[in-house]
Amino acid sequence: MKQVLITGANKSIGLETARQLAQQGYFVYLGCRDLAKGQQAVAQLAEAGLGHVEAIQLDVCDKASIQAAEQTIRAKTNVLNVLINNAGVRGEMPQNALTTGTAQLREVFDTNFFGTIDVTQAFLDLLGQAPVPVIVNITSGLASLTLQSDPTWVYAPYKLAAYGPSKTALNAYTVFLAYELRAKGFKVNAVDPGQTATDFTGHQGGAVTDAARFVAQHATFGADGPTGKYFSRDAPAGETESPW
Repeated sequence: MKQVLITGANKSIGLETARQLAQQGYFVYLGCRDLAKGQQAVAQLAEAGLGHVEAIQLDVCDKASIQAAEQTIRAKTNVLNVLINNAGVRGEMPQNALTTGTAQLREVFDTNFFGTIDVTQAFLDLLGQAPVPVIVNITSGLASLTLQSDPTWVYAPYKLAAYGPSKTALNAYTVFLAYELRAKGFKVNAVDPGQTATDFTGHQGGAVTDAARFVAQHATFGADGPTGKYFSRDAPAGETESPW
């Protein structure tokens, strides 16, 4: 049975992705900052007949928590097939470039960028034991410099000076990580599930099930799958990849 760890997995897209991968036969570890909420999510999935799910306490901003999570999972399995770096924060609003302070920027970057790096590096050894290790970094269209520079883009007015750059940095890290791991067979991609109706967006956007399906699709690549790419459910019409 393949093993997958999803951070920030006790609700919204993370939880629905867990549900869909469990339905496909994966054993899913729900990485949750609040373990009690994670256990509630496990109970919810169990009611749907999905038993191969376990909550793991994991705060991506706490290295000790990350290390403890790695040790907990290592005690249960010697391989991790998929890591989905889903945990993320929008940050307080408004986020104007002229007024957003560096403290606010650091808070958002700690979760969306530095936390992802710490989690990824902690689990590289377990991932490296898989025949085709997969890393999915959840990003956003707001990270695209190309799209943000296009005044006709539908989301061009959304200039979040902390959140957007944190995901732009994550995209860059994804490129470098994919390059360094290419010889080891890793599939490392940035995946944008698109604007989705969750607490994060004020419940504006598409269905959570559709967003999670897009994430799950890119989490199940085989040996012939792409790496170092940026995929978005909101990609320009006719395009399979989104511009960086």
